[in-house]
Amino acid sequence: MEFSEYKRMRDELKVSWQDLWRTLIDDEVRAEGIASEYFPELFTDRGDIIFATRDYKPLSFSEILERHLPQDVVDRINPSPDTGGIRKFISETFAKNQVERRRDPSIEDLSVKKQAQRKKGGRGWLHAGLGIKKAFSK
Repeated sequence: MEFSEYKRMRDELKVSWQDLWRTLIDDEVRAEGIASEYFPELFTDRGDIIFATRDYKPLSFSEILERHLPQDVVDRINPSPDTGGIRKFISETFAKNQVERRRDPSIEDLSVKKQAQRKKGGRGWLHAGLGIKKAFSK
């Protein structure tokens, strides 16, 4: 099979996956979701529990894909978040290089200017010459 056929198959499974979650029945007494229809491609029958609040492993779309497609194709079509995509690649490669460049002492930063002369010799605006200390000392 070609890669485009695998993608088409994944899209069909995704549509039925969305239909399953859209049409489920909420059982408020038992706090669980029940499938309202029969979905053979998702391996669920009518009345199967889809999710529950305690001690239940919910359905996983990646596990369903693994049953239908070979493992290497599943990893390419639907990568896990741990593997990451282009954003993770960019943050791991290029962002680190920029931080290393900033910390590299051999590269002189030309944008840093010398500090300007400080007003009143660095004493600030309030100083003893105006008599302010005498006013507060009383």
